Amino acid sequence: TRSTRIMAAAMAAEPEICVLSNGRITANIASWGATITSLLVPDAQGDLADVVLGFDTLEPYLKGMAPYFGCIVGRVANRIKNGKFDLNGVEYSLPINNGPNSLHGGLKGFDKVVWDVVERKEGEYPSITFQYESKDGEEGYPGDVTVRAVYSLPEATTLRLDMEAIPANKATPISLAQHTYWNLAGHNSGSILDHSIQIWAKHVTPVNENTIPTGEIMPVQDTPFDFTTEHRIGERINNVPGGYDHNYVLDSGDEKNGLKHAAKLKDPSSSRTLDLWTDAPGMQFYTANYVNGITGKGGAVYGKHAGVCLETQGFPNAINQPNFPSVVVQPGAKYKHTMLFEFSA
Repeated sequence: TRSTRIMAAAMAAEPEICVLSNGRITANIASWGATITSLLVPDAQGDLADVVLGFDTLEPYLKGMAPYFGCIVGRVANRIKNGKFDLNGVEYSLPINNGPNSLHGGLKGFDKVVWDVVERKEGEYPSITFQYESKDGEEGYPGDVTVRAVYSLPEATTLRLDMEAIPANKATPISLAQHTYWNLAGHNSGSILDHSIQIWAKHVTPVNENTIPTGEIMPVQDTPFDFTTEHRIGERINNVPGGYDHNYVLDSGDEKNGLKHAAKLKDPSSSRTLDLWTDAPGMQFYTANYVNGITGKGGAVYGKHAGVCLETQGFPNAINQPNFPSVVVQPGAKYKHTMLFEFSA
């Protein structure tokens, strides 16, 4: 079957960058990892800035130089303890790529593969649909899964992402996340510690020394994790060893159209604001603590805290934590996850 393997490799499309624009905001999205590589958003004066960290060309992404800039991660986002889980009486072992854990789908997760562009719609409400066929045993996970990601611009300054995944033949954990690093002042403007954020979460899932949740659902009240009212990101970050890299329990946001208000991120210098809405149960709030001197777009050097990630998700290590919402999807059932990014100034 060597020849069929070569054929299959030849059939995998070359990665490309697609443009999604409605005249107000413009996104460049690569078929490599269904990755947002740039996103131009206006401020109150109409001046555009690229508000996501990334690279000018595909090459650094292909070489693995990105710490998950802008991509969709899966089959399971975040950490799985010791890279192991049991499902239907079978123990599965995954690649270990983050201390003792398996992170973001393994060594070659959904962020490091070419997705097919299966549909493109132009006009007032443009969209691009990416699809990826994940195989049984890929990175240790059970069963074939068809994954789709639809990026669309439903309003003048709103980006929407609809993710879905259908297991063909075996139950499997599925939890996808969009891993964009945001800097609303512009990707090259330095630290996000002066951004303010409000997170509609009264609880977090605290972690052990290997960043695995203990299973506790901890109230944020009277802790540096409390963003139930707006705070500067940097205000209490020094009271959080290493910086923020925690899963928030999205339990208190308003709802509209089946989505919960997860977070409101604001940059004081440009007054650009991002309101994030989702139907996922959790959100990893990550302040780019491990980014150190990566040369990105236009020669910008991204240091610690150069961006902030708002990764809506199933809870980390949920597959091994019975009191967390289940991430197991049965064959023929459909995993769905929507994110709405509303920009204003």
